[in-house]
Amino acid sequence: MNKTILVAGYGPGISNAVAERFGKAGFDVALIARSADRLAEGVGALESKRIRARAFTADLSDPGQARDVVGRARSEMGPIDAIAWVAYSSAAGDLLAASPAELDATLRIATTSLLATVQAALPDLRERKGSVLVTNGGYGLFDENIDAAAVRYDAAGLAIANAAKHKLVGLLAKKLAPEVFVGEVMVLGLVKGTAFDKGGATIEPAAVAERFWDLHEKRAATFAQIG
Repeated sequence: MNKTILVAGYGPGISNAVAERFGKAGFDVALIARSADRLAEGVGALESKRIRARAFTADLSDPGQARDVVGRARSEMGPIDAIAWVAYSSAAGDLLAASPAELDATLRIATTSLLATVQAALPDLRERKGSVLVTNGGYGLFDENIDAAAVRYDAAGLAIANAAKHKLVGLLAKKLAPEVFVGEVMVLGLVKGTAFDKGGATIEPAAVAERFWDLHEKRAATFAQIG
Protein backbone atom coordinates (compact mmCIF):
# COMPACT_ATOMS: atom_id res chain seq x y z
CA MET A 1 0.00 0.00 0.00
CA ASN A 2 1.45 3.34 -1.07
CA LYS A 3 1.92 6.08 1.48
CA THR A 4 1.84 9.81 0.70
CA ILE A 5 3.35 12.75 2.55
CA LEU A 6 2.44 16.38 1.87
CA VAL A 7 5.44 18.70 2.15
CA ALA A 8 3.92 22.16 2.61
CA GLY A 9 6.20 25.11 1.94
CA TYR A 10 8.66 23.32 -0.32
CA GLY A 11 12.07 24.83 -0.97
CA PRO A 12 15.75 24.15 -0.44
CA GLY A 13 16.81 23.10 3.01
CA ILE A 14 14.62 21.32 5.53
CA SER A 15 11.64 20.67 3.27
CA ASN A 16 13.76 19.11 0.55
CA ALA A 17 15.56 16.95 3.11
CA VAL A 18 12.26 15.78 4.60
CA ALA A 19 10.95 14.95 1.14
CA GLU A 20 14.06 12.89 0.41
CA ARG A 21 14.05 11.12 3.79
CA PHE A 22 10.44 10.04 3.58
CA GLY A 23 10.71 9.32 -0.13
CA LYS A 24 13.62 6.95 0.45
CA ALA A 25 11.47 5.19 3.04
CA GLY A 26 8.86 4.49 0.37
CA PHE A 27 6.55 7.50 0.60
CA ASP A 28 5.18 9.26 -2.45
CA VAL A 29 5.76 12.99 -2.03
CA ALA A 30 3.38 15.86 -2.77
CA LEU A 31 5.30 19.14 -2.90
CA ILE A 32 3.32 22.33 -2.17
CA ALA A 33 4.56 25.89 -2.72
CA ARG A 34 3.71 29.08 -4.62
CA SER A 35 6.53 28.84 -7.16
CA ALA A 36 5.85 26.47 -10.05
CA ASP A 37 9.49 26.68 -11.13
CA ARG A 38 10.77 25.70 -7.69
CA LEU A 39 8.30 22.84 -7.54
CA ALA A 40 9.33 21.56 -10.97
CA GLU A 41 12.98 21.54 -9.91
CA GLY A 42 12.06 19.71 -6.72
CA VAL A 43 10.06 17.05 -8.50
CA GLY A 44 12.87 16.53 -10.98
CA ALA A 45 15.47 16.19 -8.24
CA LEU A 46 13.37 13.67 -6.31
CA GLU A 47 12.51 11.64 -9.39
CA SER A 48 16.21 11.45 -10.24
CA LYS A 49 16.54 9.60 -6.92
CA ARG A 50 13.66 7.29 -7.84
CA ILE A 51 11.21 9.01 -5.50
CA ARG A 52 7.70 9.48 -6.87
CA ALA A 53 6.76 13.15 -6.51
CA ARG A 54 4.20 15.61 -7.82
CA ALA A 55 3.89 19.38 -7.62
CA PHE A 56 0.90 21.38 -6.37
CA THR A 57 0.87 25.17 -6.40
CA ALA A 58 -0.86 27.00 -3.56
CA ASP A 59 -0.49 30.18 -1.55
CA LEU A 60 -0.37 28.89 2.01
CA SER A 61 -1.17 32.30 3.45
CA ASP A 62 -4.71 31.55 2.21
CA PRO A 63 -6.40 28.88 4.37
CA GLY A 64 -8.85 28.16 1.55
CA GLN A 65 -6.02 27.29 -0.83
CA ALA A 66 -4.35 25.24 1.91
CA ARG A 67 -7.53 23.22 2.34
CA ASP A 68 -8.17 22.82 -1.38
CA VAL A 69 -4.65 21.65 -2.24
CA VAL A 70 -5.14 18.67 0.07
CA GLY A 71 -8.06 17.57 -2.08
CA ARG A 72 -6.06 18.01 -5.28
CA ALA A 73 -3.14 16.02 -3.92
CA ARG A 74 -5.42 13.28 -2.65
CA SER A 75 -7.22 12.94 -5.96
CA GLU A 76 -3.94 12.46 -7.82
CA MET A 77 -1.88 10.53 -5.27
CA GLY A 78 -4.31 8.78 -2.96
CA PRO A 79 -4.92 9.03 0.79
CA ILE A 80 -2.69 11.23 2.93
CA ASP A 81 -0.50 9.52 5.53
CA ALA A 82 1.57 12.46 6.75
CA ILE A 83 1.87 16.23 6.59
CA ALA A 84 5.22 18.01 6.90
CA TRP A 85 4.55 21.70 7.56
CA VAL A 86 7.66 23.71 6.70
CA ALA A 87 5.90 26.86 5.47
CA TYR A 88 6.67 30.18 7.16
CA SER A 89 6.85 33.92 6.50
CA SER A 90 9.44 36.40 7.72
CA ALA A 91 7.18 39.41 7.00
CA ALA A 92 6.24 41.96 9.67
CA GLY A 93 9.78 41.92 10.99
CA ASP A 94 9.57 45.44 12.37
CA LEU A 95 6.29 45.59 14.25
CA LEU A 96 6.14 49.39 14.26
CA ALA A 97 6.53 49.57 10.48
CA ALA A 98 4.54 46.50 9.50
CA SER A 99 0.97 46.69 8.31
CA PRO A 100 -1.67 44.63 10.14
CA ALA A 101 -2.14 42.67 6.91
CA GLU A 102 1.52 41.58 6.94
CA LEU A 103 1.29 40.22 10.45
CA ASP A 104 -2.04 38.60 9.70
CA ALA A 105 -0.60 36.76 6.68
CA THR A 106 2.37 35.58 8.76
CA LEU A 107 0.04 34.17 11.40
CA ARG A 108 -2.19 32.51 8.81
CA ILE A 109 0.74 30.56 7.42
CA ALA A 110 1.85 29.51 10.89
CA THR A 111 -1.53 28.60 12.33
CA THR A 112 -4.76 29.02 10.36
CA SER A 113 -3.56 27.39 7.16
CA LEU A 114 -1.79 24.63 9.08
CA LEU A 115 -5.05 23.89 10.88
CA ALA A 116 -7.04 24.01 7.61
CA THR A 117 -4.64 21.48 6.07
CA VAL A 118 -4.92 19.14 9.03
CA GLN A 119 -8.72 19.38 9.00
CA ALA A 120 -8.87 18.61 5.28
CA ALA A 121 -6.62 15.56 5.63
CA LEU A 122 -8.05 14.39 8.95
CA PRO A 123 -10.22 11.49 7.70
CA ASP A 124 -7.17 9.95 6.02
CA LEU A 125 -4.85 10.71 8.91
CA ARG A 126 -7.21 9.04 11.37
CA GLU A 127 -7.87 6.00 9.22
CA ARG A 128 -4.18 5.46 8.45
CA LYS A 129 -2.79 6.42 11.88
CA GLY A 130 -0.91 9.25 10.24
CA SER A 131 1.42 12.02 11.36
CA VAL A 132 1.50 15.82 11.38
CA LEU A 133 5.12 17.03 11.53
CA VAL A 134 5.81 20.73 12.05
CA THR A 135 9.02 22.73 11.74
CA ASN A 136 9.47 25.60 14.17
CA GLY A 137 12.21 28.01 15.21
CA GLY A 138 13.74 29.27 18.42
CA TYR A 139 12.33 32.78 18.03
CA GLY A 140 9.06 31.32 19.30
CA LEU A 141 10.50 30.58 22.74
CA PHE A 142 9.44 32.77 25.67
CA ASP A 143 12.74 34.32 26.72
CA GLU A 144 13.68 37.98 27.03
CA ASN A 145 17.04 37.48 25.31
CA ILE A 146 15.34 35.80 22.35
CA ASP A 147 12.81 38.64 22.23
CA ALA A 148 15.69 41.12 22.14
CA ALA A 149 17.31 39.21 19.27
CA ALA A 150 14.04 39.08 17.32
CA VAL A 151 13.70 42.84 17.62
CA ARG A 152 17.36 43.44 16.74
CA TYR A 153 17.20 41.29 13.60
CA ASP A 154 13.73 42.42 12.49
CA ALA A 155 12.18 39.00 13.07
CA ALA A 156 9.32 40.04 15.33
CA GLY A 157 6.57 38.75 13.05
CA LEU A 158 8.28 35.39 12.74
CA ALA A 159 8.71 35.24 16.52
CA ILE A 160 5.01 35.85 17.13
CA ALA A 161 4.03 33.28 14.50
CA ASN A 162 6.43 30.68 15.88
CA ALA A 163 5.07 31.11 19.40
CA ALA A 164 1.50 30.70 18.19
CA LYS A 165 2.44 27.69 16.07
CA HIS A 166 4.13 26.01 19.04
CA LYS A 167 0.94 26.33 21.07
CA LEU A 168 -1.20 25.04 18.18
CA VAL A 169 1.02 21.98 17.79
CA GLY A 170 0.71 21.19 21.48
CA LEU A 171 -3.06 21.49 21.39
CA LEU A 172 -3.36 19.35 18.26
CA ALA A 173 -1.10 16.70 19.80
CA LYS A 174 -3.45 16.39 22.78
CA LYS A 175 -6.60 16.60 20.68
CA LEU A 176 -5.64 13.97 18.10
CA ALA A 177 -3.77 11.41 20.22
CA PRO A 178 -3.60 8.48 19.96
CA GLU A 179 -5.12 8.25 16.46
CA VAL A 180 -2.89 10.84 14.80
CA PHE A 181 0.64 11.67 15.91
CA VAL A 182 1.55 15.38 16.01
CA GLY A 183 5.19 16.32 16.47
CA GLU A 184 7.41 19.39 16.23
CA VAL A 185 11.11 19.94 15.67
CA MET A 186 12.32 23.32 16.93
CA VAL A 187 15.45 24.43 15.09
CA LEU A 188 17.76 26.49 17.30
CA GLY A 189 20.19 27.87 14.77
CA LEU A 190 20.77 28.45 11.08
CA VAL A 191 20.19 25.67 8.56
CA LYS A 192 22.54 25.24 5.62
CA GLY A 193 21.11 26.06 2.22
CA THR A 194 18.21 28.18 3.45
CA ALA A 195 17.45 31.86 2.94
CA PHE A 196 18.94 32.62 6.36
CA ASP A 197 22.28 30.98 5.55
CA LYS A 198 24.83 33.71 4.84
CA GLY A 199 27.74 31.33 5.11
CA GLY A 200 27.73 30.64 8.83
CA ALA A 201 24.97 28.04 9.12
CA THR A 202 25.89 24.90 11.05
CA ILE A 203 22.78 22.69 10.96
CA GLU A 204 22.47 20.11 8.19
CA PRO A 205 18.97 19.83 6.68
CA ALA A 206 19.33 16.05 6.67
CA ALA A 207 19.82 16.08 10.44
CA VAL A 208 16.50 17.91 10.88
CA ALA A 209 14.79 15.47 8.52
CA GLU A 210 16.16 12.57 10.55
CA ARG A 211 14.62 14.04 13.71
CA PHE A 212 11.27 14.17 11.96
CA TRP A 213 11.61 10.58 10.80
CA ASP A 214 12.45 9.53 14.35
CA LEU A 215 9.36 11.31 15.72
CA HIS A 216 7.18 9.77 13.01
CA GLU A 217 8.47 6.25 13.60
CA LYS A 218 8.56 6.19 17.42
CA ARG A 219 5.42 8.32 17.98
CA ALA A 220 6.48 8.97 21.57
CA ALA A 221 7.82 12.46 22.30
CA THR A 222 5.94 15.21 20.48
CA PHE A 223 8.75 17.77 20.70
CA ALA A 224 12.41 17.74 19.72
CA GLN A 225 15.11 20.39 19.42
CA ILE A 226 18.16 20.59 17.22
CA GLY A 227 20.99 23.08 17.21
